[in-house]
Amino acid sequence: MAYAGVNKTLLVASAWVGDMVMSHTLVQRLAQAQPQVQIDVLAPAATAPLAQRMAEVKHTHVLHVGHGELGLTRRWRIARQIRSAGYRAAYVLPNTWKSALVPWLAGIPQRSGWLGEMRYGLLNDYRRLEAGNYPLMIERFMALADPAGNLPPPPYPDPRLEVDADNLSKLCGQLGLSTTPRITALCPGAEFGAAKKWPARHYAALAQRLLDGGDQVWLLGSPNDKDDCARIAELAPGVVDLAGRTSLLDAIDLLSLADQAVCNDSGLMHIACALQVPTVGIFGSTSPAFTPPLGPLARVAEIELDCRPCFQRECPLGHLNCLHQLTPDDVAGRLQP
Repeated sequence: MAYAGVNKTLLVASAWVGDMVMSHTLVQRLAQAQPQVQIDVLAPAATAPLAQRMAEVKHTHVLHVGHGELGLTRRWRIARQIRSAGYRAAYVLPNTWKSALVPWLAGIPQRSGWLGEMRYGLLNDYRRLEAGNYPLMIERFMALADPAGNLPPPPYPDPRLEVDADNLSKLCGQLGLSTTPRITALCPGAEFGAAKKWPARHYAALAQRLLDGGDQVWLLGSPNDKDDCARIAELAPGVVDLAGRTSLLDAIDLLSLADQAVCNDSGLMHIACALQVPTVGIFGSTSPAFTPPLGPLARVAEIELDCRPCFQRECPLGHLNCLHQLTPDDVAGRLQP
């Protein structure tokens, strides 16, 4: 049912957790420009929960389509539901043509996004990207809010995620967690691939150093990170291994308790920053010039090599020097004293 007099906007979000978190910059800009706007989100199941933690988002539509899957029937079904909601505008953040299908099928009058995979027609407010004008991903998101592609004056808004205090209290009880002594969260996973993952032995050496200094060390990650976290736990006895034991929303709440975090360039890095946790982001094949950890409490750990950034999932040279040669001492030097 459409709501008379309500300006409703749909944000079509990414399947990548980090991109979803960074999209909150656009959400904030839309809300500031149109205080009466209702902002809803369409996202895959993997990232949809994040919208629940964005203060400005009213409702989330979950698209049950796998990564890279066409799922035309399911897209058509959700488009029929969305058509009745009365959206006036849609902002399509992924660059694939599939991601533009639902707003088009739903007949949303304004459909904005970067041209991407030849999305003529699917988008009727398409922009041609000149990458040099928008070096940061958040700039590409925020530029969509302005018909001329103008950006707000810096400093840009940082992504922010809310914490569910009741869920957090329940988790601490269920998992037997304490908030003292100081908590350092380590997030050794990266869905993108091995070329983003600092070696487990380096994480373990850093964890042992922190444990020896009196910190608690929590390992956070998805079920895909259980092997790496188990290896770290084996090499650094005393860490609290939470990998695969929490949902994405649980991880948000638990990360909010951390006094500091060390993360690969990953979704959890962006989540930690959005919780205003002092965060060190480790960069191997990718570059902080495009998707840096955001906020005044963020730091970057990287080394300069001629071969990086290559933006590959696996090291094309087979050595991963960009990560192996970044030492635990290098990372520890960027942490809070």
